[in-house]
Amino acid sequence: MTDTTADSTNTAAHRDNTREQRRKFMRRLWRNPSVVIGTIIVLLLVVLAVIGPYITPMDPLKQNLFARYSAPQGLFVDGSLNRNYILGADELGRDVLSRVIMGTRVSLQVGLVATGISLFLGVLLGATAGYVGGRVDNVIMRFMDILLAIPGILLAIAVVAALGPSIVNAMIAIAIARVPQMARLIRSEVLALREEEFVESARALGVAHSTILFKHILRNAWAPALVLATLGMGTAIVTEASLSFLGLGTQPPQISWGRMLSVGRDAIRTAPHVTLYPGVAIAVVVLAFNLLGDGLRDVFDSRIKND
Repeated sequence: MTDTTADSTNTAAHRDNTREQRRKFMRRLWRNPSVVIGTIIVLLLVVLAVIGPYITPMDPLKQNLFARYSAPQGLFVDGSLNRNYILGADELGRDVLSRVIMGTRVSLQVGLVATGISLFLGVLLGATAGYVGGRVDNVIMRFMDILLAIPGILLAIAVVAALGPSIVNAMIAIAIARVPQMARLIRSEVLALREEEFVESARALGVAHSTILFKHILRNAWAPALVLATLGMGTAIVTEASLSFLGLGTQPPQISWGRMLSVGRDAIRTAPHVTLYPGVAIAVVVLAFNLLGDGLRDVFDSRIKND
């Protein structure tokens, strides 16, 4: 009875300590201004992407050649709410504001899917290389080095050129370009953790290698991977915009900020609003994810130092 009571007391104390650590972590998280600002902007963008089709003032695909390159008319006209060409019209007379709103969905989708694929492949390859070591490590890392030797945008262009221009192929290309960085990061974390005492204890108890790797090691390596994935969202969105600008990403009638920049560059002097607003949208999204990623890195670093 005494041993049982002591075990129960230790379990309860451990549970309380875990809760207290979580509370401290959440306090540090929400006291970081970069995390707060980045999270608010990202959440607003997600909401905008979800409800976009219901709040666009005009049909983003509707053409009106009589309104080609119309200047922004503002939110209010003659004291009443305006719903026509608030941010102006493009080369085919389509509403710029409606197209910017709908472009949010494509950019976030590309960033999320491409980052998810690169995170999965990078964790799988990096964890395998770091834990197994030897020849397996050399083969995987040399292949990653080859990919790293090619600039990311050039690698993405090469992949899309081989697969064909489309939004799906653009996501695959962006993911492949991001895998080496994630794999190297995870490998370094696994190499540092595989010699820790808790890993040696698990091996001594006969725990399966897959369990040790995925349950014990990767469980303690998720923080830097999360930071890199968050920062990678901004990079993925910029890369998609670059591919669409070159005509290798989204294809008509899909709406993309990069494609809006591409079609508006011929009239950048006479109708700068066509390229200004999608460019601002790209800058805001990238800034939001960079703020969030930098804030998370600061919070995780402070947690490690405090621990």
